[in-house]
Amino acid sequence: MTVPLGAIPLADHAAMYAALADAGFTDVWSAEVNGADAFTPLALAAAWQPRLRLGTAVTPVFTRGPGLLAMSAAALADVAPGRFALGIGASSPVVVSDWNAVEFTEPLRRTRDVLAFLRAALRGETVDGAFDTFAVRRFTLERPPLVPPPLLLAALRPGMLRLAAAEADGVILNWLAATDVPRAVAELGERRPQFEVLSRIFVCPTEDVDHARALGRRMITSYLTVPAYAAFHRWLGREEALAGMWRAWAAGDRCGALAAVPDEVVDALVLHGSPERCRAQVRRYTEAGVDVPVLALLPTPEVPAGDPAALATLVARLGVDAAEAA
Repeated sequence: MTVPLGAIPLADHAAMYAALADAGFTDVWSAEVNGADAFTPLALAAAWQPRLRLGTAVTPVFTRGPGLLAMSAAALADVAPGRFALGIGASSPVVVSDWNAVEFTEPLRRTRDVLAFLRAALRGETVDGAFDTFAVRRFTLERPPLVPPPLLLAALRPGMLRLAAAEADGVILNWLAATDVPRAVAELGERRPQFEVLSRIFVCPTEDVDHARALGRRMITSYLTVPAYAAFHRWLGREEALAGMWRAWAAGDRCGALAAVPDEVVDALVLHGSPERCRAQVRRYTEAGVDVPVLALLPTPEVPAGDPAALATLVARLGVDAAEAA
Protein backbone atom coordinates (compact mmCIF):
# COMPACT_ATOMS: atom_id res chain seq x y z
CA MET A 1 0.00 0.00 0.00
CA THR A 2 1.08 3.55 -0.69
CA VAL A 3 1.37 5.68 2.44
CA PRO A 4 0.39 8.04 3.99
CA LEU A 5 -3.26 7.08 3.71
CA GLY A 6 -5.95 9.62 2.97
CA ALA A 7 -6.30 12.77 5.04
CA ILE A 8 -5.33 11.04 8.28
CA PRO A 9 -2.48 12.87 10.07
CA LEU A 10 0.83 11.04 10.19
CA ALA A 11 0.68 11.13 13.99
CA ASP A 12 -2.44 8.93 13.81
CA HIS A 13 -1.05 6.35 11.40
CA ALA A 14 -0.04 3.74 13.99
CA ALA A 15 -3.52 2.23 13.84
CA MET A 16 -3.53 2.37 10.05
CA TYR A 17 -0.21 0.52 9.79
CA ALA A 18 -1.58 -2.13 12.15
CA ALA A 19 -4.76 -2.40 10.05
CA LEU A 20 -2.69 -2.89 6.90
CA ALA A 21 -0.61 -5.66 8.49
CA ASP A 22 -3.71 -7.33 9.94
CA ALA A 23 -5.35 -7.25 6.50
CA GLY A 24 -2.45 -9.14 4.94
CA PHE A 25 -0.58 -6.26 3.35
CA THR A 26 3.15 -7.01 3.38
CA ASP A 27 4.69 -3.66 2.37
CA VAL A 28 4.20 0.09 2.66
CA TRP A 29 5.71 2.32 -0.03
CA SER A 30 6.00 6.09 0.14
CA ALA A 31 6.06 8.61 -2.67
CA GLU A 32 7.56 12.09 -2.78
CA VAL A 33 5.77 14.79 -4.75
CA ASN A 34 4.33 17.65 -2.68
CA GLY A 35 2.88 15.88 0.36
CA ALA A 36 4.93 14.10 2.99
CA ASP A 37 8.57 13.44 2.26
CA ALA A 38 9.46 9.85 1.38
CA PHE A 39 11.27 8.89 4.58
CA THR A 40 9.19 10.16 7.53
CA PRO A 41 6.12 7.91 6.94
CA LEU A 42 8.43 4.90 6.65
CA ALA A 43 10.38 5.78 9.79
CA LEU A 44 7.09 5.84 11.69
CA ALA A 45 6.07 2.51 10.16
CA ALA A 46 9.43 1.01 11.16
CA ALA A 47 8.83 2.04 14.77
CA TRP A 48 5.16 1.17 14.95
CA GLN A 49 4.76 -1.94 12.81
CA PRO A 50 7.75 -4.29 12.45
CA ARG A 51 5.70 -6.73 10.34
CA LEU A 52 5.83 -4.45 7.32
CA ARG A 53 8.48 -4.11 4.65
CA LEU A 54 9.28 -0.49 3.76
CA GLY A 55 10.15 1.19 0.48
CA THR A 56 10.34 4.52 -1.31
CA ALA A 57 8.60 4.68 -4.68
CA VAL A 58 10.13 6.99 -5.39
CA THR A 59 12.66 9.50 -4.10
CA PRO A 60 13.82 11.91 -6.84
CA VAL A 61 17.50 11.84 -7.78
CA PHE A 62 17.67 15.62 -8.25
CA THR A 63 16.06 17.11 -5.15
CA ARG A 64 18.59 15.83 -2.59
CA GLY A 65 22.33 15.89 -2.95
CA PRO A 66 23.90 12.43 -3.36
CA GLY A 67 25.34 12.45 0.16
CA LEU A 68 22.09 13.48 1.83
CA LEU A 69 20.16 10.85 -0.11
CA ALA A 70 22.64 8.20 1.04
CA MET A 71 22.37 9.40 4.66
CA SER A 72 18.57 9.30 4.60
CA ALA A 73 18.57 5.81 3.14
CA ALA A 74 21.24 4.56 5.53
CA ALA A 75 19.33 5.85 8.57
CA LEU A 76 16.14 4.04 7.54
CA ALA A 77 18.07 0.88 6.69
CA ASP A 78 19.62 1.11 10.16
CA VAL A 79 16.19 1.37 11.77
CA ALA A 80 14.71 -1.51 9.74
CA PRO A 81 17.60 -3.79 8.71
CA GLY A 82 16.63 -6.07 5.87
CA ARG A 83 13.16 -4.52 5.62
CA PHE A 84 13.87 -1.39 3.59
CA ALA A 85 14.24 -0.86 -0.16
CA LEU A 86 15.27 2.44 -1.72
CA GLY A 87 13.44 3.33 -4.90
CA ILE A 88 14.77 6.31 -6.86
CA GLY A 89 13.64 8.02 -10.04
CA ALA A 90 14.13 11.05 -12.24
CA SER A 91 10.79 12.67 -11.26
CA SER A 92 9.65 15.54 -13.50
CA PRO A 93 10.57 19.14 -14.41
CA VAL A 94 7.65 20.45 -12.33
CA VAL A 95 8.79 18.72 -9.14
CA VAL A 96 12.51 19.26 -9.71
CA SER A 97 12.70 22.71 -11.29
CA ASP A 98 9.43 24.50 -10.53
CA TRP A 99 9.09 23.35 -6.94
CA ASN A 100 12.67 22.65 -5.85
CA ALA A 101 14.68 25.17 -7.91
CA VAL A 102 17.03 22.51 -9.31
CA GLU A 103 17.91 22.22 -13.00
CA PHE A 104 16.31 19.16 -14.61
CA THR A 105 18.87 18.02 -17.17
CA GLU A 106 19.97 14.63 -18.50
CA PRO A 107 17.63 12.59 -16.28
CA LEU A 108 18.83 9.20 -17.55
CA ARG A 109 22.51 9.98 -16.90
CA ARG A 110 21.77 11.62 -13.54
CA THR A 111 19.77 8.57 -12.45
CA ARG A 112 22.54 6.22 -13.56
CA ASP A 113 25.14 8.27 -11.67
CA VAL A 114 23.11 8.49 -8.45
CA LEU A 115 22.48 4.75 -8.63
CA ALA A 116 26.22 4.06 -8.92
CA PHE A 117 27.03 6.51 -6.10
CA LEU A 118 24.44 4.97 -3.77
CA ARG A 119 25.60 1.44 -4.48
CA ALA A 120 29.12 2.32 -3.31
CA ALA A 121 28.19 4.70 -0.48
CA LEU A 122 25.67 2.35 1.13
CA ARG A 123 28.33 -0.37 1.22
CA GLY A 124 30.40 1.97 3.36
CA GLU A 125 32.92 2.80 0.64
CA THR A 126 34.56 6.20 0.28
CA VAL A 127 33.33 7.82 -2.92
CA ASP A 128 35.79 10.25 -4.45
CA GLY A 129 35.60 11.32 -8.05
CA ALA A 130 33.61 12.69 -10.94
CA PHE A 131 30.54 11.10 -12.41
CA ASP A 132 29.12 12.37 -15.70
CA THR A 133 26.58 14.67 -14.01
CA PHE A 134 28.20 15.54 -10.67
CA ALA A 135 31.40 15.12 -8.67
CA VAL A 136 31.82 13.98 -5.06
CA ARG A 137 34.91 14.62 -2.92
CA ARG A 138 35.73 11.91 -0.36
CA PHE A 139 32.27 11.09 0.96
CA THR A 140 32.01 8.25 3.47
CA LEU A 141 28.93 7.39 5.50
CA GLU A 142 29.61 7.68 9.22
CA ARG A 143 26.99 4.97 9.84
CA PRO A 144 26.79 2.66 6.83
CA PRO A 145 23.92 0.18 7.23
CA LEU A 146 24.74 -3.36 8.29
CA VAL A 147 22.33 -4.51 5.56
CA PRO A 148 22.57 -2.22 2.51
CA PRO A 149 19.08 -1.74 1.05
CA PRO A 150 18.25 -3.00 -2.42
CA LEU A 151 18.13 -0.19 -4.98
CA LEU A 152 15.12 0.01 -7.26
CA LEU A 153 14.69 2.28 -10.23
CA ALA A 154 11.51 3.95 -11.49
CA ALA A 155 11.33 3.41 -15.24
CA LEU A 156 8.92 4.04 -18.08
CA ARG A 157 10.49 3.61 -21.51
CA PRO A 158 13.25 1.34 -22.86
CA GLY A 159 16.31 3.39 -21.85
CA MET A 160 15.44 3.56 -18.17
CA LEU A 161 14.01 0.02 -18.14
CA ARG A 162 17.29 -1.33 -19.51
CA LEU A 163 19.27 0.70 -16.99
CA ALA A 164 17.20 -0.83 -14.20
CA ALA A 165 17.77 -4.32 -15.57
CA ALA A 166 21.51 -3.77 -15.87
CA GLU A 167 22.33 -1.94 -12.64
CA ALA A 168 19.44 -1.94 -10.15
CA ASP A 169 17.88 -4.59 -7.92
CA GLY A 170 14.40 -3.98 -9.24
CA VAL A 171 12.17 -1.71 -11.28
CA ILE A 172 9.18 0.43 -10.33
CA LEU A 173 6.45 0.85 -12.93
CA ASN A 174 3.71 3.47 -12.78
CA TRP A 175 0.62 4.57 -14.68
CA LEU A 176 0.14 1.50 -16.83
CA ALA A 177 -2.62 -1.03 -17.34
CA ALA A 178 -2.24 -4.72 -16.60
CA THR A 179 -2.21 -5.32 -20.35
CA ASP A 180 0.81 -2.98 -20.66
CA VAL A 181 2.96 -4.92 -18.20
CA PRO A 182 4.31 -7.53 -20.66
CA ARG A 183 5.67 -4.83 -22.97
CA ALA A 184 7.51 -3.10 -20.12
CA VAL A 185 8.81 -6.36 -18.66
CA ALA A 186 10.06 -7.51 -22.06
CA GLU A 187 12.52 -4.59 -22.10
CA LEU A 188 14.13 -5.94 -18.93
CA GLY A 189 15.34 -9.07 -20.68
CA GLU A 190 16.51 -11.97 -18.55
CA ARG A 191 16.26 -10.95 -14.92
CA ARG A 192 18.81 -11.69 -12.24
CA PRO A 193 17.78 -13.65 -9.11
CA GLN A 194 15.98 -11.48 -6.56
CA PHE A 195 15.25 -8.74 -9.16
CA GLU A 196 11.78 -7.36 -8.40
CA VAL A 197 9.14 -5.75 -10.59
CA LEU A 198 6.92 -3.34 -8.67
CA SER A 199 3.97 -1.44 -10.05
CA ARG A 200 1.97 1.34 -8.46
CA ILE A 201 -1.71 0.70 -9.17
CA PHE A 202 -4.36 3.35 -8.64
CA VAL A 203 -7.43 1.89 -6.94
CA CYS A 204 -10.74 3.65 -6.31
CA PRO A 205 -12.84 1.04 -4.46
CA THR A 206 -16.33 2.32 -5.14
CA GLU A 207 -19.26 1.16 -7.24
CA ASP A 208 -20.03 4.80 -8.04
CA VAL A 209 -18.71 4.65 -11.59
CA ASP A 210 -19.26 8.36 -12.24
CA HIS A 211 -17.15 9.30 -9.21
CA ALA A 212 -14.35 6.92 -10.13
CA ARG A 213 -14.21 8.04 -13.76
CA ALA A 214 -14.38 11.74 -12.91
CA LEU A 215 -11.50 11.36 -10.46
CA GLY A 216 -9.60 9.18 -12.91
CA ARG A 217 -9.97 11.76 -15.69
CA ARG A 218 -8.60 14.52 -13.45
CA MET A 219 -5.59 12.40 -12.57
CA ILE A 220 -4.97 11.29 -16.15
CA THR A 221 -5.04 14.84 -17.50
CA SER A 222 -2.67 15.92 -14.71
CA TYR A 223 -0.14 13.14 -15.20
CA LEU A 224 -0.32 11.94 -18.78
CA THR A 225 0.14 15.44 -20.18
CA VAL A 226 3.61 15.54 -18.57
CA PRO A 227 6.02 14.96 -21.48
CA ALA A 228 7.63 11.82 -20.05
CA TYR A 229 4.28 10.16 -19.36
CA ALA A 230 2.86 11.30 -22.71
CA ALA A 231 5.82 9.71 -24.48
CA PHE A 232 5.36 6.57 -22.37
CA HIS A 233 1.74 6.16 -23.44
CA ARG A 234 2.59 6.81 -27.05
CA TRP A 235 5.13 4.01 -26.74
CA LEU A 236 2.44 1.80 -25.18
CA GLY A 237 0.20 2.45 -28.18
CA ARG A 238 -2.29 5.04 -26.86
CA GLU A 239 -1.49 7.75 -29.42
CA GLU A 240 -4.95 7.57 -30.99
CA ALA A 241 -6.86 7.14 -27.73
CA LEU A 242 -5.22 10.14 -26.01
CA ALA A 243 -4.58 12.43 -28.98
CA GLY A 244 -7.73 14.46 -28.29
CA MET A 245 -6.74 15.01 -24.66
CA TRP A 246 -3.25 16.13 -25.63
CA ARG A 247 -4.58 18.55 -28.29
CA ALA A 248 -7.10 20.13 -25.91
CA TRP A 249 -4.52 20.41 -23.13
CA ALA A 250 -1.98 22.07 -25.42
CA ALA A 251 -4.66 24.56 -26.48
CA GLY A 252 -5.40 25.45 -22.85
CA ASP A 253 -8.81 23.76 -22.91
CA ARG A 254 -8.80 21.88 -19.62
CA CYS A 255 -12.49 20.94 -19.76
CA GLY A 256 -12.05 19.68 -23.29
CA ALA A 257 -9.07 17.60 -22.21
CA LEU A 258 -11.09 15.95 -19.46
CA ALA A 259 -13.93 15.16 -21.84
CA ALA A 260 -11.56 13.68 -24.42
CA VAL A 261 -10.27 10.88 -22.17
CA PRO A 262 -12.11 7.69 -23.21
CA ASP A 263 -13.85 5.61 -20.57
CA GLU A 264 -11.84 2.55 -21.55
CA VAL A 265 -8.57 4.36 -20.81
CA VAL A 266 -9.81 5.48 -17.40
CA ASP A 267 -11.03 1.99 -16.57
CA ALA A 268 -7.70 0.45 -17.59
CA LEU A 269 -5.52 2.84 -15.58
CA VAL A 270 -7.69 3.48 -12.49
CA LEU A 271 -9.24 0.34 -11.04
CA HIS A 272 -12.69 0.74 -9.54
CA GLY A 273 -15.65 -1.27 -8.32
CA SER A 274 -16.18 -3.12 -5.05
CA PRO A 275 -13.04 -3.84 -3.01
CA GLU A 276 -13.36 -7.48 -4.01
CA ARG A 277 -13.55 -6.58 -7.69
CA CYS A 278 -10.53 -4.31 -7.31
CA ARG A 279 -8.59 -7.18 -5.76
CA ALA A 280 -9.43 -9.35 -8.75
CA GLN A 281 -8.22 -6.63 -11.12
CA VAL A 282 -4.97 -6.26 -9.18
CA ARG A 283 -4.32 -9.98 -9.68
CA ARG A 284 -4.16 -9.34 -13.41
CA TYR A 285 -0.98 -7.33 -12.81
CA THR A 286 0.68 -10.17 -10.94
CA GLU A 287 -0.39 -12.64 -13.63
CA ALA A 288 1.22 -10.32 -16.22
CA GLY A 289 4.61 -10.21 -14.46
CA VAL A 290 4.43 -7.81 -11.49
CA ASP A 291 6.01 -9.20 -8.32
CA VAL A 292 4.86 -6.48 -5.93
CA PRO A 293 1.61 -4.65 -6.74
CA VAL A 294 1.59 -1.41 -4.75
CA LEU A 295 -1.90 -0.01 -4.33
CA ALA A 296 -2.46 3.75 -4.31
CA LEU A 297 -5.80 4.22 -2.61
CA LEU A 298 -8.01 6.99 -3.99
CA PRO A 299 -10.88 8.73 -2.14
CA THR A 300 -14.39 7.34 -2.46
CA PRO A 301 -17.82 8.69 -1.50
CA GLU A 302 -18.32 5.82 0.95
CA VAL A 303 -15.26 6.60 3.10
CA PRO A 304 -15.26 10.07 4.71
CA ALA A 305 -11.94 11.85 4.45
CA GLY A 306 -9.90 11.45 7.61
CA ASP A 307 -12.12 8.74 9.15
CA PRO A 308 -9.67 6.11 10.46
CA ALA A 309 -12.32 3.51 11.34
CA ALA A 310 -13.96 3.65 7.90
CA LEU A 311 -10.58 3.52 6.20
CA ALA A 312 -9.49 0.53 8.30
CA THR A 313 -12.66 -1.31 7.29
CA LEU A 314 -11.98 -0.59 3.63
CA VAL A 315 -8.36 -1.73 3.99
CA ALA A 316 -9.56 -5.00 5.51
CA ARG A 317 -11.81 -5.65 2.50
CA LEU A 318 -9.00 -4.83 0.09
CA GLY A 319 -6.51 -7.06 1.90
CA VAL A 320 -6.07 -10.79 1.92
CA ASP A 321 -6.42 -13.33 4.68
CA ALA A 322 -3.44 -15.23 5.99
CA ALA A 323 -4.18 -18.35 3.92
CA GLU A 324 -4.34 -16.41 0.67
CA ALA A 325 -1.23 -14.38 1.54
CA ALA A 326 0.70 -17.63 2.06
